[in-house]
Amino acid sequence: MKKVLLPSGEAVSALGMGTWCMGETPAQRAQDVATLRLGLDLGCTLIDTAEMYGEGRAETLVGEAIQGRRDEAFLVTKVYPHNASRAGTVAACERSLRRLQTDRIDLYLLHWRGTVPLAETMAAFAALQKAGKIRHYGVSNLDLSDMQELWSVPGGRGVQANQLLYNLTRRGIERDLLPWMRERGMPVMAYSPIEQGRLLHTPGLTGFARRHGMLPAQIALAWLLARDGVIAIPKTGRPERLKENLAAADITLSAAQLEELDTLFRPPRGPVALEMI
Repeated sequence: MKKVLLPSGEAVSALGMGTWCMGETPAQRAQDVATLRLGLDLGCTLIDTAEMYGEGRAETLVGEAIQGRRDEAFLVTKVYPHNASRAGTVAACERSLRRLQTDRIDLYLLHWRGTVPLAETMAAFAALQKAGKIRHYGVSNLDLSDMQELWSVPGGRGVQANQLLYNLTRRGIERDLLPWMRERGMPVMAYSPIEQGRLLHTPGLTGFARRHGMLPAQIALAWLLARDGVIAIPKTGRPERLKENLAAADITLSAAQLEELDTLFRPPRGPVALEMI
């Protein structure tokens, strides 16, 4: 499995497992847990979740999946913006730890920018880190101006990643935000890397897949994995789909194939406002 370096120097899996909407369907629960455990078996060790996902139900499911295997997983979760005050962040983290049934979170993110000053959230992250509750911290859905502001506040330069909507059809960050992050050695965690499944039915991608004998989802993931400093976190609760996703790590797209994808899914030609789902 390809690794991506965090600014701290720690290497993490370039292909992780998302959990958005997991834990919300009781009949699917056993299969969801089994899929996450299979991912660990196959070396897909980064698991991304959030207190927002099912209002904690996804975290609870992840906690069940990693029981007895905590040291194998790199856990990422997120705090709601309305909980991101100095005291609110600490309290939210404690709730997440209980749901995850663990004593530490590997990477704790601010889910998106709210009304709480960034300096206050960074102070809370620093306190949690000092207490051993979190190992690293970062952000999600922050645009370039947000990141530039964050860089100026105490603790802001300790941010290890920015989780962003990034896939073949959502390339706006390539204009300015992605280069700014690369200059600072900060990875992008690409959520919705297959656009919640919509990419699989895009004529350009399905045609490319037929011509080159690949699956559309694998192409979308391989395209992200070919880019420096990008971590992709597709979500699936199906073991067979997980195996298909992981096979993308073995695909090396040629320069000609990458050029063809640039023709089908053009990079931005001007400024693009940060997109979110």
